[in-house]
Amino acid sequence: MNIQHIPQIKHTESGNFFLLAGPCAIEGEEMALRIAEKLVGITDKLQIPYVFKGSFKKANRSRIDSFSGIGDEKALKILRKVSETFHVPTVTDIHTNEDADMAAQYVDVLQIPAFLVRQTDLVVAAANTGKVVNLKKGQFMSPESMKHAVQKVLDCHNENVMVTDRGTMFGYQDMIVDFRGIPTMQQYATTVLDVTHSLQQPNQTAGVTGGRPDMIETVAKAGIAVGVDGIFIETHFDPANAKSDGANMLHLDYFEGLMTKLVAIRKTVNSF
Repeated sequence: MNIQHIPQIKHTESGNFFLLAGPCAIEGEEMALRIAEKLVGITDKLQIPYVFKGSFKKANRSRIDSFSGIGDEKALKILRKVSETFHVPTVTDIHTNEDADMAAQYVDVLQIPAFLVRQTDLVVAAANTGKVVNLKKGQFMSPESMKHAVQKVLDCHNENVMVTDRGTMFGYQDMIVDFRGIPTMQQYATTVLDVTHSLQQPNQTAGVTGGRPDMIETVAKAGIAVGVDGIFIETHFDPANAKSDGANMLHLDYFEGLMTKLVAIRKTVNSF
């Protein structure tokens, strides 16, 4: 997939990786615009092609009392406002066939969650909207098996598909990234590394997912070094009080410093 097919994406001639970044979930308009403004400023400065990420709802929660969203249409309208305000594309994840048509009216990229990437009807529903489709690799799947998920999108006459590695289960309560999978999946589609979800520590007894945000820079650097096409990072100005996945998000204050380092690594890799 040529990332130039993503509407409104900028800096595609810079030679940089592209970036999907934003909060885990849309908690409100002010927080979304605040995060987007900061990220747009950083990516414009560093010439990074950028897509704003935010989930309009969180359907796969550990506990029934976990935050799941502020309302579908309300959150989707905020994603549209981010796009219109800052002239950037947006991505959100969907969980049902009905979500595909609804979300496609507001965002540019539809993301299939890792737990659901084998659900043929859902993948086909996303592909049939004509939107760019981002397929998250299941934590339980091999890189090689993702070719079949990609083929489902291609068989719907939609060539705008990418895959994202978000780590592989390592025991019951940890994740690991097998960087061999990146060149493997690049044979099938444009490939992204989801840094923050790869550092989750799921299935905690408290019912709240843990994480290792201290390793974000390490994993991100490694991804760029092996030549991944894009990077996915969730960020927040107050991770400790974020309503979803705060334990593995990057604090917004550290974002520019990390991106500066990744751009430098990418430049070195491109020189070979």
